[in-house]
Amino acid sequence: MSEVSAALRDAAARLAAVSDTPRLDAELLMAHALGIERQALLLDPARFAVPGDFTALIDRRMVHEPVAYIVGYRDFWTIRLAVGPGMLIPRPDSETLIEAAIDYFGGGGPGRILDLGTGPGTLLLAALAQWPDAHGLGIDESEKAVAYAEDNAIDLNMDERARFRVGDWALALQGQFDLILCNPPYIADSEQLMPDVAEHEPAGALFAGPDGLDDYRRIIPDLPRLLAPGGMAILEIGASQLISVSALAEAAGFTVRCRRDLGGRDRALLLTRT
Repeated sequence: MSEVSAALRDAAARLAAVSDTPRLDAELLMAHALGIERQALLLDPARFAVPGDFTALIDRRMVHEPVAYIVGYRDFWTIRLAVGPGMLIPRPDSETLIEAAIDYFGGGGPGRILDLGTGPGTLLLAALAQWPDAHGLGIDESEKAVAYAEDNAIDLNMDERARFRVGDWALALQGQFDLILCNPPYIADSEQLMPDVAEHEPAGALFAGPDGLDDYRRIIPDLPRLLAPGGMAILEIGASQLISVSALAEAAGFTVRCRRDLGGRDRALLLTRT
């Protein structure tokens, strides 16, 4: 067994106490320490020596610091997004919203895209990567998130097609959009989260009142005026919120469908005009 392979084995054994994906975490942190992609590490680990700072990275993960914050990025859909403390880390489950949009629009795609609660630009930049002729606007209440999103757009050569603005959801927003994407906070205030999330990610991007619905109540009434004819709004929901959020959307005049994520959980609420 090579030096790197042995170090990965030992690190994964340590991380098993704090992570559901200890081997993956160890590999990502080793690749980061080496300055290479994980694929290159897995292809031939014997080519490399264990970097001196690898143990320090594992120590950071052992106190529940998210891997994305340690390495400074998270891959999402077909793009890589810079992330850091104060950012909601993109989740694979949120790719369900992009999949639903592709099924609806096909190759032609939407012309104008709105991403409410964009964070580091997650959904907007993923959609723009899918449809090179589209343009979009991302809104977030956090100046830090908007700064990350703008930098990510530059890194992805999308800064001429993506604009970002600090704002309070759709308040005072004008115009219409073919595709509206939104991953709002939807966790009830009393819900207990894993330490990785609770101790590091911003509470304002996670919690939404006693029932987790506060932000849906603010967002959904604005959607009818913002959604262009023939367009679609797609909202991420918690796994138990299908009925409650659907009722809010139907009261606003939408036809509602749901798409499940790869784990079989209700994840994306698809809204079209009735």
